[in-house]
Amino acid sequence: MKQHEAVIKVMEHNGGFATLGYLNQEVLKVSDVEWKTKTPFASIRRIVQDERFFFKIKPGLWALRSHKDKLPPDIFPTDAVLKEEREIFNHSYYQGLLVEIGNLKKYETFVPSQDKNKRFLGKALGEISSQTNFYQFGYEHIIRKAKTVDVSWFNIRRMPSVLFEVEHTTDIQNSLLKFVELQDYNVNFFIVADKARKAEYAGKLALNAFVPIKSRVQFMDYDRLSDWHTKTFEIISIENNLTF
Repeated sequence: MKQHEAVIKVMEHNGGFATLGYLNQEVLKVSDVEWKTKTPFASIRRIVQDERFFFKIKPGLWALRSHKDKLPPDIFPTDAVLKEEREIFNHSYYQGLLVEIGNLKKYETFVPSQDKNKRFLGKALGEISSQTNFYQFGYEHIIRKAKTVDVSWFNIRRMPSVLFEVEHTTDIQNSLLKFVELQDYNVNFFIVADKARKAEYAGKLALNAFVPIKSRVQFMDYDRLSDWHTKTFEIISIENNLTF
């Protein structure tokens, strides 16, 4: 079997689409394929860019051309899908990437109750996040605010470790206000958005109200997030083949 055929096979079994991270995890398991390279992940990355067989849906997500008309709307929304629905699908996709990274890194992951039924690659976000209930790590008024954050990672002590707000279309300032409420905790904060919104983010963060958290908030664009997702799967795939 040729290398590109192995990638096609994995995608077909996954419904005709896959993240690059998922491909890195599954393609090398396909038997009867000779890679003859020390960098198989780079080969997979190159293969999915072959426009004869594949097309890119969004950062980190690829699909088979042969399945383009068969993909569900939450994976590849057509023009018939309302703009508001497309925005929801995009938002939950990036939430899902963050949840999968957190799970691989052995954090406990949580998404807000109102997001648990939103779709991520054919599943509900609530199916892939590891925590159903939000840990009660502080005063009630702080918990009420914290549990609305788009994705939370908790450490082994059940304390919040990393918090992410995905700002696809909403106001970045509202997310920063949530982070201010949590400034007394040892937490890292991320705003995840399109790179075109970075200047807006910097302008909001420069306001005096956000001085207490300014050094603790980072901006991550969608391309960087998808790269992080891909690389995390690569590392786990390599570690699974090592003996300690």
